[in-house]
Parts: sequence; structure tokens; C-alpha cells
Amino acid sequence: MQRDKTMTLGFLIFPGFPMACLTSAIEPLRAANEIAGTETFHWKLVSETGAGVNASANVAFQPDCALDQAEDIDTLFLLSSPQGKFEDPKGSNGKLRHLARHGTTMGAVSGGVFPLARSGLLDGHSCSVHWCYKAAFSAEFPSLATVDDVIVLDRRRFTASGAAAMFDLSLKLIEQALGDAVMTEVACWFQHPMVRAEGVRQKIPAFKTDSTADSLPPPVAKAVELFADNLEHPVSIRDAASEIGVSPRQLERSFKSATGQSPAIYYRTLRMNAARQLVMYSRDSITSIANAVGYATSSTLSQHYRDSFGVTPQEERRKVNLFRVQDNRPIPSA
Repeated sequence: MQRDKTMTLGFLIFPGFPMACLTSAIEPLRAANEIAGTETFHWKLVSETGAGVNASANVAFQPDCALDQAEDIDTLFLLSSPQGKFEDPKGSNGKLRHLARHGTTMGAVSGGVFPLARSGLLDGHSCSVHWCYKAAFSAEFPSLATVDDVIVLDRRRFTASGAAAMFDLSLKLIEQALGDAVMTEVACWFQHPMVRAEGVRQKIPAFKTDSTADSLPPPVAKAVELFADNLEHPVSIRDAASEIGVSPRQLERSFKSATGQSPAIYYRTLRMNAARQLVMYSRDSITSIANAVGYATSSTLSQHYRDSFGVTPQEERRKVNLFRVQDNRPIPSA
């Protein structure tokens, strides 16, 4: 990117989009313009029809234009919940493809990867998916390559896992357009302590501890990774210990010391969290969801699900659907 050029970013907002993702994108760009004394960055809000859109916090936003009027945009980011869909999928997805064909870089933040993937514009590209949506995304788009990095820039497809990741992506755009000094000053303005680039992995909570998965002791971290990669076909704790190179008793002790729970309970928690994503964000049957997280029957899944969350999968799905109809808000917004 030439430093004497301006850049116009569009933000296509869907009902219930996470507001933090929008402010994390625009505020560093505004600050960069102010620090550099230029108007390098311009932005506009876009909605499918041009009508106002309420964010997840029920704050109303008035777009600058409708999608079919969006022109001269260098990069268009989709901001949405995982349920984000167009009222006119054929026409609106066609407009996205038209923009992409004519040079617009297409991007998505947080749940915005779902409508972008539904448009077909992520086919053949890798993308960043927030860890709390990954199981649901992989179930709906099994052929798409996902990466656990906070941001992924794959040719002319930019994806950011969440609000903080979008801030990092904006800093990268600032660095490209105005240089490292301006980028650093913007980061300092907002007390953004670490500028994360491509290749930095998302922080994922180690459930029921105050740690993240990447800070666990090596045998435990390896076991967590092995468990996460084998949800549909669970491995035994004995086999996991053998693959890691420790005894089952050593793994048990290390796990309890690091997480306060046994590896078997931790493994079940991972599977239950994946099941909950599918219950909330997919249309898969409960039987299909049970099979996807390693249960032969839906009844066993339902029992463990109730133990974990206090409701059965069927009750959770009914509650979520009622909530969406009543309030038109996604849960959760990341």
C-alpha cells in the first residue's frame, strides 16, 4: 500500500452485531488520522437495506448507505452474530461477490465469518474463527480451513477473531499506510500493550482455572490439544498419556494440579462446550450433535448436558430460539 493513498473501509452491520468490534476497528483509524494530520482513513457504515441496525447491546446505528449503494470501498468487513443472514440472500450475496470481483478486499470480524462464508467468498481461503464459535463454524462449513490465530490475512480475505483482534488488524493497516511510528503511537494512546500480528494464537481459557490453555504445564497442554482434536472420536486417558509420553497416573496428577479436575472431567467439559455451540448456533439434530462430540446416543449427551448447564439440549434450543424471536439478539457476542 502506498503511503500517499487514502483507504476507505466499509462495515456491513447485521442486527445484533457485537458493537465492540466496530469501535475497535474505527477508533484506532480515527486516532491515526489525528496523529498523522491526514485523512488517510475513511469509513462508512453499511446495512443490507440502509435501515438502522441495533447492535448486541441494543444501541442503534444509522448506516451511511444500503449494500446495493456501496461503492469505492477498499475493504468491507462483515460484523455479525453467527446467525447473521441477509433478507435477500441472492441479491446481497451477489453484491458481495460483485465487490470482490472488482477489487474490494472482503473481511469479517467475530461472528461475521458466518455470513461471509455463506456468501461463498471464503471458499479456498483460510480464516480466523473465534474459539467459542469454532465447533459451530466447522459443522456448517466443514470444507473451509480455519486457523486459531487472532487474525488471518489470506490474499484478499481478512478475518479477525474478535474485538481485540480487530484492533490489532487496524493497527496493521495503520502501519502499512502511515508507518511504524504512527502505529506505535496509536497503540500507546489506547494503552494497547501488545501488538499482535499474523501467527499469534488466540487465548483460550483453561476451563475452571484462572489460566489460559497455552500457559498450562507441557504434558497438560499437550493433553488439552489432543482432547480438542478428538471430540468426535474420544481417546482414552490411557491412550492420551501414552501418546504424550507419561503414565496415566502422572497425567492425572498433573491435570489436577494445573486445573483442579481430572483429565476425564476436563475432556467432558470440552465436549459439552462444543455441543453447546452446536445447539445454539446450528440447525443440526440433537442426535447429530451427540455423534459430533463422541456420544453414541442423544440420551447420554442430554444427561451430561444437563449436569453441565442445568438444562437439556432441547430445552436450551427452545430457550435460545424464543430469546432470538423476542429480542433479536445473539448469544454470546464475542
